[in-house]
Amino acid sequence: MPNSPSALEDLWSRGVAANTGAPAGVLLRLLDPAAGEARRILCAQRSLPQEVMDAAVAHPDAKVRRSFARNPHVPAAQRARLAEDPHGFVRAQVASGPHPRPRRPRPLPDEALIFLLTAEDGGEPGLLTANEIAQELVFSHQIPASFRRRMQGHAHPALRIFAAQPWSWLTPEHRRALLADPHPDVRASAERSARTADPAAMEAELPEHACHHRWMILNNYALSDAVVEACLADPECRWSLAGNPYTPRHAFARLARDVDPKVRERVAGRADLDPALWAALAEDPDERVRTRARVQPLPRTRAQCQAVDHETGRCAYDCDCYVLEPCEDPDPDWYRACAVSEEVLLRRAAARYAGLPADLVLRLAEDPDEEVRHRLASWHPLAPAAIVLAAFVARPAQRPHLLMQSRLPRTGLAHLLGHEDPEVRALAAADPTGRAPVELLTDPDEHVRRAAAANPLFSRDTLETLLRDPATAEGAAANPGLPAVRLHALLDSAHLPR
Repeated sequence: MPNSPSALEDLWSRGVAANTGAPAGVLLRLLDPAAGEARRILCAQRSLPQEVMDAAVAHPDAKVRRSFARNPHVPAAQRARLAEDPHGFVRAQVASGPHPRPRRPRPLPDEALIFLLTAEDGGEPGLLTANEIAQELVFSHQIPASFRRRMQGHAHPALRIFAAQPWSWLTPEHRRALLADPHPDVRASAERSARTADPAAMEAELPEHACHHRWMILNNYALSDAVVEACLADPECRWSLAGNPYTPRHAFARLARDVDPKVRERVAGRADLDPALWAALAEDPDERVRTRARVQPLPRTRAQCQAVDHETGRCAYDCDCYVLEPCEDPDPDWYRACAVSEEVLLRRAAARYAGLPADLVLRLAEDPDEEVRHRLASWHPLAPAAIVLAAFVARPAQRPHLLMQSRLPRTGLAHLLGHEDPEVRALAAADPTGRAPVELLTDPDEHVRRAAAANPLFSRDTLETLLRDPATAEGAAANPGLPAVRLHALLDSAHLPR
C-alpha cells in the first residue's frame, strides 16, 4: 500500500486537476480513486479535453460518472451521453442538471430528453424510480418550451401528455386534439388539465387553508363566481386574483380601485384590459401603477406583459434567477421596438433578449440607464467586453454566471489588482498579460492567492518556490506554465499510478 499523500501533495493534486494547460495524459491519472478530492474537482469543476470526457463517461466508478454528469463546464451533449447510464443516480444527476446551475440552462438534446421522459423502471432496488428522475428533469430547466411544441404529435403517448402542459398556453385546436387523442392515458391527462379551466372543478379542489395548491389555483386556474367574490372580500387573495388569467372582466374594475397599489399595479400589467380601464390606470395616483399601465399601450400580448413584469418585480435588479425560454415564441419585432423605446422598462426587457441584432446591442451598450447595460452584459452573447466587465465588478450576484462566459475579459485587468473586492482581485490576478501579480501572492484571501500563483507570467524558479509553500502550492500546481513532465512528477509524489 502506498503511503497516503501529505497535505502538500494533496494540494498539488488539486491544483493539477484545475490546471488548464495540463494535457489529457496528465489529467487521466486523476481519475484514479487515490486522487481523492482532486478527482471530483477534475470531473465536476472544469472544462475537459475530449479524451478525458470519454474516459469519465466510460469510467467503472459511478461516482466519477455522477460528478461528470453535474459538470456545468462541459457541453450538454456530453452530459447527455450518461442519460442511459445503468446506474439510477447517474441518470438522476443528468436529469437534475449542472451544479451550480447556470443562469441560462442549456437544454439537453432531444434524444436524451425523450429517453428520460419515457423510461420505465429497470428493477434497481433502492434507487430512484423512472418517474422521480423524470420529475428531476422537469424542474431542472433543461427542457426548452420549443421541445414541448415539437412533441405535440409524437408517437409516444407520454410525450404527448408532456406537451399538453401548461394547458392555458395551448391553442384551442391542440386542446381539442388532446381531448380526442386515441390513447386513453393522453385523454385522461388532457381531461385533468382541462379541469384547470373549469370553475366548478377548481372551486371543489380549492383548499381552505394557505398552501401551494391553493396559491396555484388562485393565481393560474379558472375561478367560480363564488370564489371570485370571496377573493374580492379578502385582502390576502386580491393580488392573486389580479393576475389570474381566468379572472372575469367584471372583477377588473373593482380590483383597479383596490386600496393596495400592488393589486392595482398587477391589474395594470394584464394583457386583456379594455381601453377605458387602461386609461384610468394610466392616471392612477401611484407612480408605479401609472408606469405599469403607460409603458405598454394596448394592444399587448400576455407574453409581452410577462417580459415587462420581469423588470418590475423582485427580479428587477440584482437578480440571480434563471432566464427561461418563454412559453410562446418571442416576437423579434416587439423586442426591437423595445430597444429603441423611450421607456426604460422596455429597454431593460429588450436587453435580456438574446436575439437582439448587433446594431441594437451596440445602442443599448451605451444606454444611459445602468440597469439596461448590466442586463445586456449578463444576457446577450454580443455584449461588448467593457460592459461585461463593468457588470462583473458592480453586480456580485451575477459573477458566477459571468465567470462561465467567454465574453468576460480575462486580459487588460491590471487596474483591478488593488480592488477592494477579493473576487475582483482574483479575476485580475489571473490576467496572463502585463506583469506578474507578486503582491497578491500574500493576499489575505485564499482564492486571490490561488489565482495569483496560477498566473503563467511567473518564472519556473518562482513556481518551484510557490509549490513548496502551502499558501500557494495549489495555485502553483494549477499554473499552465508548468510542463507536462513536471505535472507528472507532482502526481508521482502523490503516489498516483501512471
